[in-house]
Amino acid sequence: MNERHDYLNPRTPLNPSRRDFLKRVGGAAMMAGTPPGATGFPVCRAFHDPAQPAQEKLIGIQIGAVSFVDEGAERALDTLQQRAGVNALMLAVFTYGRGIAGRQIPGQPLPDHGAQRYDTASFHGGDYANVHAQYYRETVFQNFRAPDVGNFDLLGEVIPKARTRGMKSYCWFEDVYNPQYLANFEQMAAEIDVDGRPARTTCLNNPHVKDFVAALVEDWIKSYDVDGIMWCSERQGPLGNAIGADAGQFNGRAELTCFCRYCRRKGENRGINVERAREGLKDLQRWVQSVRGGPRPADGYFVTFWRLLVDHPEILAWEKLWTDSQREMYALIYGEVKSIRPDLPVGWHIWHNNSFSPFYRAEQDYQKFEGIADFLKVVMYNNCAGPRLAQYIRNVHSTVFGDMPPERVLEFHYDVLGYKGEANLDALPQAGLSANYVAEETRRALADVGGRIAIYPGIDIDVPTGPGQKKTSAEDVRKAVRAALGAGAQGVILSRKYSEMELEHLSGAGQALRDLGLWKG
Repeated sequence: MNERHDYLNPRTPLNPSRRDFLKRVGGAAMMAGTPPGATGFPVCRAFHDPAQPAQEKLIGIQIGAVSFVDEGAERALDTLQQRAGVNALMLAVFTYGRGIAGRQIPGQPLPDHGAQRYDTASFHGGDYANVHAQYYRETVFQNFRAPDVGNFDLLGEVIPKARTRGMKSYCWFEDVYNPQYLANFEQMAAEIDVDGRPARTTCLNNPHVKDFVAALVEDWIKSYDVDGIMWCSERQGPLGNAIGADAGQFNGRAELTCFCRYCRRKGENRGINVERAREGLKDLQRWVQSVRGGPRPADGYFVTFWRLLVDHPEILAWEKLWTDSQREMYALIYGEVKSIRPDLPVGWHIWHNNSFSPFYRAEQDYQKFEGIADFLKVVMYNNCAGPRLAQYIRNVHSTVFGDMPPERVLEFHYDVLGYKGEANLDALPQAGLSANYVAEETRRALADVGGRIAIYPGIDIDVPTGPGQKKTSAEDVRKAVRAALGAGAQGVILSRKYSEMELEHLSGAGQALRDLGLWKG
């Protein structure tokens, strides 16, 4: 391997071509909330003008390479335009996850288009565009070209065809990696948990990771005529993970990160007692394990949880360090793009957990994205939100909110998050959340950014749910798109991926545009 900034020896030099850049933008996120352009990178006003004419609304869709391979690029683009008035493609160019790439996930019904078979055996992930070696000569990862679509070049094949139709093409990627396919991942890029073990996630403070992400962006922008960049980081800090504050399955244990040498040094520089932060998180995890399924603590769940935070204030300090580090990664990507193409819009996918967890929402202050974002794709998946929110309630009821019955925990969250008239806990998994939730979340986001950043609500179409749980209909999509645009959003992004959507349901988006007089179709 070429000489790099060795994981065990931080004095080994970084790629000289990036050292100054990384230093320049590393703290840009700390300047969030300053006037646009104060980070040193111009803000592209044209892409977040609140006075944008109705006909210029962005109608985006997330789509992966396999759909163009299976259906043909021309046919797929025709379908998107004719069914839903799509004018922007969010091309899933880099990921090792099945959430935005690959065909329908196994166990879910195949949609009415594309190859009528699953890709369980062939799905791999990686970069679905051609990899131009000059940008990666000294990066930590070398062999990351996705092999599952052969030589198909997602950006090279699709962008020219989309442009002839007046469709924009955004590079859409996420920080989902597969250590199995990336040599030296655990030694050179992984987060380290409280017990010193490597996790499956990349460390946001690791210079190898920053260098690689910057190289990806540079390659795409310089090698292709792209129209924008969107990055996804569906992760949270160790506090939320410890208490099960998300919609995933929770068994009382979570990877509490990151305590690698880079994060430790950053914590020390902030004046944090790193060992007390680590021990505090371990104590929190032991507390969670003791209360899940056990007797109620004498002083109750929430009181003893809060007492633990008071005794270990370093837990919150480490939580802020993690969240700040994520925001600094946003700033790095934003800065890399603007240093090459100042006119190119850059935005972030805001995780659905923002709709469930008040802890996570508190850390996603939209105002702090000013100067490091041109748009936010805020996930407002109201259909799959039903089963997801119900699972979240079950998780936190087993930890910090065990003093109340589950139904009251849900009512508490409705009050805190500002949701009115939504289903009770028994009905929630089958009912989902309403289109009114989409409208209210859109208004909240617009109010927070004050017209300085465009808001593109993410609208779910056939996101997989379990047996007996809420399924999407065309009417659901029509109502959600109408709610988002009617509330003032500058556009919408149809999600998660085209390869799992039923065409009839996709057409619901087109009907909403016709209802609003935005598209004649």
